[in-house]
Amino acid sequence: MNKKVAFYTLGCKLNFSETSTIARSFEKEDFERVDFSERADVYVINTCSVTENADKRFKTIVKQAQKANPEAFVAAVGCYAQLKPEELAAVDGVDLVLGATEKFKITDYLNDLTKNDKGEVHSCEIEEADFYVGSYAIGDRTRAFLKVQDGCDYKCTYCTIPLARGISRSDTLENVLRNAKEIASKDIKEIVLTGVNIGDYGKGEFGNKRHEHTFLDLVKALDTVEGIHRLRISSIEPNLLKNETIDFVSQSNSFVPHFHVPLQSGSDEILKKMRRRYLTNLYLDRVKRIKKAMPHACIGVDVIVGFPGETDEHFLQTYHFLNELDISYLHVFTYSERDNTVAADMGDVVPMNVRNKRSKMLRGLSVKKRRAFYESQLGSVRTVLFEGENKMGYIHGFTENYVKVKAPWNPGLVNTLHQVELTSIDEDGLVRFEFVPENIMA
Repeated sequence: MNKKVAFYTLGCKLNFSETSTIARSFEKEDFERVDFSERADVYVINTCSVTENADKRFKTIVKQAQKANPEAFVAAVGCYAQLKPEELAAVDGVDLVLGATEKFKITDYLNDLTKNDKGEVHSCEIEEADFYVGSYAIGDRTRAFLKVQDGCDYKCTYCTIPLARGISRSDTLENVLRNAKEIASKDIKEIVLTGVNIGDYGKGEFGNKRHEHTFLDLVKALDTVEGIHRLRISSIEPNLLKNETIDFVSQSNSFVPHFHVPLQSGSDEILKKMRRRYLTNLYLDRVKRIKKAMPHACIGVDVIVGFPGETDEHFLQTYHFLNELDISYLHVFTYSERDNTVAADMGDVVPMNVRNKRSKMLRGLSVKKRRAFYESQLGSVRTVLFEGENKMGYIHGFTENYVKVKAPWNPGLVNTLHQVELTSIDEDGLVRFEFVPENIMA
């Protein structure tokens, strides 16, 4: 009988793409992949360390694996495994901890799957993480996350990602295109480009800082791949989102009018303390440029509340800046102190109850922004890609500009594209629609 392996992924889309690549390496070793809730011989947990919460969840997930099979071999990989390997190795039930360079070679470390008294650690100095491993993940059959870049050369004062993932480096254009064609051959309709700092694409293509290609080159090349209906840029720094890229996307065959652009603060003073590479005037300019080229574009924003030194005045600057911006939704993060970051040693710590209050205010603003964006789209004709899950009798889907729609469950719609007219907003905030006759698209 084949041995069984199960995976649990914490964190970002990039982690999901890497879990899929690691899973394929197990398949080559004749492992059968099962759900994490099932009994398996090996459990692999791909960790994240962006928030404090992800650290805490790790122990709970290990217990879940042990409950399913007390004799199973438990391995931890990913960002938290790189940053605090000894801490993870000390968690009861963990047998193996692999850092940034070792995680893709996990099957080499499994040997006889005997449980260890204490987790065995194989982690490198992060300076050694200077090579690139390409990855892609297939979510629910309708979309895939394609990794194009890894690591980051930025030194934001709150962030551990450069410590966990190393320097900025990129996949070769040839390999990205090969992966995209492979995904297209599986009848997947949408690809989401992912990485740590994808606007930096091209850097490290040759294992050094020499560039042959840029992010714009990547976008143009992917736009020519046949069989991909939609390409989506996951998240791109405002200083790296160039006019040429915005203009190309506005005319593109496959790239959709949806941008996710991290802001982090609407106060220039706080942006400087964070060591971000732009100020609010540049951010405002990027939003205006997108909206001028694509008035119906969806723009998502990351923002951090409660950074050290953020006064009520700084927070209100952020709130008013976002309130007046023509954006569509927010991802709100409550600042949490991370070891070995500059911000962790800063004074003027914001009390946790104040951080939580500010977070709640911005989440409320996000609901308002999303509602206003959805209302602006009513009456328009859009193309919906339907998802594969039956959620309480409904099927959901997303338009090209990221409006979430719902309809009574119909399995025939799964992984198909249809033109629809957006008609109304339901009480749960999702959009209802009517099909545009005879415009079924595949």
